[in-house]
Formats: sequence, structure tokens, C-alpha cells
Amino acid sequence: MESVVGSGGKPYAHWAAQMAVGTNAGVPWVMCKQDDAPDPVINTCNGFYCDYFTPNNKHKPTMWTEAWTGWFTKFGGAAPHRPVEDLAFAVARFVQKGGSFVNYYMYHGGTNFGRTAGGPFIATSYDYDAPIDEFGLLRQPKWGHLRNMHRAIKQAEPALVSGDPTIRSIGNYEKAYVFKSKNGACAAFLSNYHVKSAVRIRFDGRHYDLPAWSISILPDCKTAVFNTATVKEPTLLPKMSPVMHRFAWQSYSEDTNSLDDSAFARDGLIEQLSLTWDKSDYLWYTTHVNIGSNERFLKSGQWPQLSVYSAGHSMQVFVNGRSYGSVYGGYDNPKLTFSGYVKMWQGSNKISILSSAVGLPNNGDHFELWNVGVLGPVTLSGLNEGKRDLSHQRWIYQVGLKGESLGLHTVTGSSAVEWAGPGGGTQPLTWHKALFNAPAGSDPVALDMGSMGKGQVWVNGRHAGRYWSYRAHSRGCGRCSYAGTYREDQCTSNCGDLSQRWYHVPRSWLKPSGNLLVVLEEYGGDLAGVSLATRTT
Repeated sequence: MESVVGSGGKPYAHWAAQMAVGTNAGVPWVMCKQDDAPDPVINTCNGFYCDYFTPNNKHKPTMWTEAWTGWFTKFGGAAPHRPVEDLAFAVARFVQKGGSFVNYYMYHGGTNFGRTAGGPFIATSYDYDAPIDEFGLLRQPKWGHLRNMHRAIKQAEPALVSGDPTIRSIGNYEKAYVFKSKNGACAAFLSNYHVKSAVRIRFDGRHYDLPAWSISILPDCKTAVFNTATVKEPTLLPKMSPVMHRFAWQSYSEDTNSLDDSAFARDGLIEQLSLTWDKSDYLWYTTHVNIGSNERFLKSGQWPQLSVYSAGHSMQVFVNGRSYGSVYGGYDNPKLTFSGYVKMWQGSNKISILSSAVGLPNNGDHFELWNVGVLGPVTLSGLNEGKRDLSHQRWIYQVGLKGESLGLHTVTGSSAVEWAGPGGGTQPLTWHKALFNAPAGSDPVALDMGSMGKGQVWVNGRHAGRYWSYRAHSRGCGRCSYAGTYREDQCTSNCGDLSQRWYHVPRSWLKPSGNLLVVLEEYGGDLAGVSLATRTT
């Protein structure tokens, strides 16, 4: 903690430890990644690998509180995958060096329902390439291979808990970790650390074949019952089966040109979260520009250029009610700029900017310094005077959308407005609703939102999360070797495709019939492409 927050980190860690121990809860307390955790708190390790880790007191167990099974998906990023051969190798390597506890993060993938996804720009799916996916289905061969490894470790338990291993060098890149108990139990871990070459080694008079970057477990010091790189489980690929292709949509468009009684005025531009307090992803920034009758562009038709600089994360620009498009940032750089020529007339012109946040920061320090929203400058060029800076003039702010305040995502709220027939979904800032029946059977259910732009989706008033048809970069996907130190950008899929297409709808949310689906589309999309599917393996 000291490396992140400075000198105040150590006394804070000690205070937290004393507070926890002082509850007299009767359970061990741990601090992950806190090397100087005070006794009796146990310092532990998180990461892709923890075989290097040693607790700060020899009387404390060696614990791995987060063994990362994969990595999270970012909107605009490819989908990460961690080969199970490497994950098993990492865990076996930790155990052979005396590790006593392993907790997988994640073992069961999840879903960031509602607006809980952080980052910012972390996708709604938090599948994490886990052994059990976010829909509750086994990911094979990852689940089965890890089960087989832990079965082998369990067989070796009598020897493992009896003391520290004896380490033997059995080759240039090979080692044997041998555990023995006083009553004769014996277990061995035979390791090959070479990232390219398999090897045949001799151990206690017997020969064993070790693939590259692998460990064999011998619960009796004789029989290799498991090798981390030898996967015997079948690969089962998930399948999405559409069960409903067409919805009878009705639509309601947000009025981008009006403000309600909750609007308030301030001089200058204000950071978004300091006004919304995360009650909504959205904040309207509105101001007026007076254009004199002598402006030359009124005759030439060379419209002025509006430039808007934002700290993130997404932004739409309207002038006199007309949309001039949207811009957005990304995980690595949330900042963004809009620049475009806008039509204005003589007299008062209304500039409305809808700023949209895509999650709160959830990793790092000094979150209070992470800005969101239009912080400027906002300028208008091409006037007789040259460039006019609008940043410091009077701005009107409104938190959230009208549809949010009316509760259009609920059954009762959706009856508060007049819905029209569908316009195809291309209109920005539009709510859409439809009814559907639950698919037969018990297979997990998902919505295909790949034809839409960006927004949020609800089912029976339950918030299924943000959706965004944000394409990943086209580079980086390809062949993936399990051997060698893993990085989260090493084995990826979906390059050049949508970061997330399918959105989990829990069966527990559904009724047999008459389920209400509500979609808030920010950019505009194709409603005809939205479908309901079930997932199987």
C-alpha cells in the first residue's frame, strides 16, 4: 500500500489490521499484496503466478488468494483467454514450493448487471475465461483439467502436509520436489521449465516424459497421474441458439431540446461525477450562443466549427435539436474530442452536449482525481471575431435523462408516455420496448445486441447492464502457446469484432410469458438484429 498512497499507507495498514483483529471474530485475517502485514494478519499473494511468494513470517501459511484464471474484457478490447495448461502449471508450481492454499479468481464467471461495471470501460460480461462461465456452464477443458489436477494433489496430501520438500536438480531446466512423511508416504512433483522443449528425465530409477513448461504429479513418487500440459478433457465450444428473431417494438424518443425542473445553471464547465454522484450515467451540458446578423457565414454557408474537449467517456452533440454525432474514448485513453461544422442561425442557438460515463474507476489510487465529463475548452471557430471560447459562460446542467426519471424501464413507468411504432432503431437517444415469452427449457438465456449501438437494457425492470457494440482492434489475435509466462494480452479472440455481443438474462428474472424488454439506445442501431437465444455446450 505504501507504494501507492505514500507514507500514510503503513499506519493505515496497521490500523486496519488492529481493527480487524480487535473484533475477536475468531477467524484468521489476511491482507493480499501487503508484504508488511503486521502479525497475526497473514500476508498473501495475488496474480497469474505466486510460486515466488513467501509470507513475512515463517509461522504463517503460504496463501494464494487470487489465482487469476483469465482476465476481464474491455469495451473496445479483445477477449482474453488463459490456457489451462499454464494455469495448472502455475498452481502445481505453487504447491510444489510449499503453497498451502489456492483461491481462484474467478472460478465462476459473472455479469456486471446494472451499472456496476467499473474500469471505466469494463464490459458487462465478467466471464473472465473462468472454469465455469458467466452463464453457469462448465468451460471445458479448463474445468475438467483443474479438477483432475486437484484430484492428484489430494492423493498426494499425506506427504504434502508432512514437511518441506527436498529439491533435486534432474536436468538443465528440470527439478524434482519430493515430499516424504515419517510414516512412509511419498509424493513428487517433476518440473520442466523449458518453454519450447519436451524432455525425458530419470527419477529414482524410472523414466518420465515431461512436455515443455509442465509439471507431473506423482502421489506415490512412482506413478505420474497428472501432467499440467497433457489435457485429456474434450474441448466443448458454447453454442448460442436463437429462439426469437423478431420483436414487436414500440419507441419513445428523448427530447434533446428541453430541460425539466431539475435543471440548474452554473458559470463554466463542471466535472460530471461531482454533479451526478453516479445516480445516472448521463449529464446534459447546455448553453446558448448568440449569432449576430452580420456574421459572414450566414451568407456564405461556411458553418462555424464547434470543438468540444472531454475527459470521457462518451459524448453526443446537438445544436438546435439536431444531432451532430457522437465520439467516445477507450480503456487506455478515456479522453475525447468532438470537432464538427454546425448549422447556426441569426439569434440564439442552443448547444446541448450529452456526456455519458461508462463505469467508475475500480483500481488504482486517488479516485477523486479521475475526471469525467466536458471540462473544456469548448470553442466555436469561423466567426467574424475568429474563435469564441464558450467554456466560461453560463451553462445549464441536468442530471440523467427524462426516460430515467419517468422509469420507462419498468412496467408502470413505461405507461407514463405515448409510445410510437418502431423507427428501426436508427434514431439516437430513443427508448424501445417489446414483450416476449420465456424460451422453453432450462438453458441459460442471452440477448444478442450486436446490431445496436450503445446503451442499456432492462428485462422486467431488472437492469441487465450496459451494452456497446464497440469493436476490438484488429491485431493481436492468432496462435497462442501455453508455454512461457502468461500476460493478459497474450491469448485473445474477437480481434476486429465486437468486444461483447451476448448479454446474460438470468432465468430467475423471467415469467413464462409477457416479459418486458426495454432498450435505451444512445447512438442508434438496427432493432431487426436484436434476438433472444439460449446457450448450450
